[in-house]
Amino acid sequence: MKALILSGGKGTRLRPLTYTGAKQLVPVANKPILWYGIESLVAAGITDIGIIVSPETGPEIEAKTGTGILFGAHITYIHQASPDGLAHAVKIAQPFLGDSPFVMYLGDNLIQDPLAEFVADFQSRPLAASIMLKQVANPTAFGVAKIAADGSVVELVEKPKDPPSNLALVGVYLFSPAIHQAIAQIKPSARGELEITDAIQQLITTQQKVAARELSGWWLDTGKKDDLLEANRIILDMYITSPDVQGTVDERCKISGRVVVGKGSQLTNCTVRGPVVIGENCLIDNCFIGSYTSIADSVSMSNIEIDHSVVLKGAKISGVQRRIVDSLIGERAQLMVSDHRPKALRFMVGDDSIIELVS
Repeated sequence: MKALILSGGKGTRLRPLTYTGAKQLVPVANKPILWYGIESLVAAGITDIGIIVSPETGPEIEAKTGTGILFGAHITYIHQASPDGLAHAVKIAQPFLGDSPFVMYLGDNLIQDPLAEFVADFQSRPLAASIMLKQVANPTAFGVAKIAADGSVVELVEKPKDPPSNLALVGVYLFSPAIHQAIAQIKPSARGELEITDAIQQLITTQQKVAARELSGWWLDTGKKDDLLEANRIILDMYITSPDVQGTVDERCKISGRVVVGKGSQLTNCTVRGPVVIGENCLIDNCFIGSYTSIADSVSMSNIEIDHSVVLKGAKISGVQRRIVDSLIGERAQLMVSDHRPKALRFMVGDDSIIELVS
């Protein structure tokens, strides 16, 4: 079995951050979102992986993710000239996929459930496709599945006004080679894209077996800032299980809970309350760092309070005497302040920005 990860697209919901970088490389707990998907696939025994990339962000993804050796996989990069739909991505990947069954994984999605069980179930049954579903409170915002009593999929409806269920399609799919013929039989949607939901519906219409499995754990689509912060919170809770301080922490620091400090980082006169992860070669002085904060490598911070936020590589934050909360700070961004106002601040700051707060 092979895998196809979709990492193209423009990431419009994470702008301005994604004007200068790929949304799939935005880190959660200091690891690119894309890498969690790769690791999940490898853990399920799938090591032959194709990654769909765009002209704008493909080189960055290739440079950071590499050949796959880091994950025990072999990665083939497939270039999609324009974002013409998920089914179009499968279509252009057909030379890579051949006649192999495959998992299609959206690169900005994260799921808690291990893939191995879903893969084993798919391989043990004569299925054209298997989709993953999750109960949601607002099904009108998603693709929704209508399920028969035997667990087969009867119908898929995209963002229905009157949903047939509250079961939303998750961004992970399993396909047999039959999906290629189904894609060849559909036409672009009203927005000009080849929709994967239309291709799956074509399988159903031609009486091919499409099964569904409901996730028991969480599912996160990290395409927006608040979703990404929630993913960061959940991942920190899952993976930061004990303190691990490899950097230098002076005697005035107060470290409590599950805190990770990378090599070469220096903390002076700081209070840190985990779960928190701090990368390598950071300089942090006289700061309060609250729970569910991730700070990437080479960040410089002084005289600030920050909580429930993600700070990307090389950012500099100093003198902001109001607590920074629920924020996403881009690479090499600079935040400064020259007065004191007792209010919290919320930011979404793109790469290379400079922001100075004045009275």
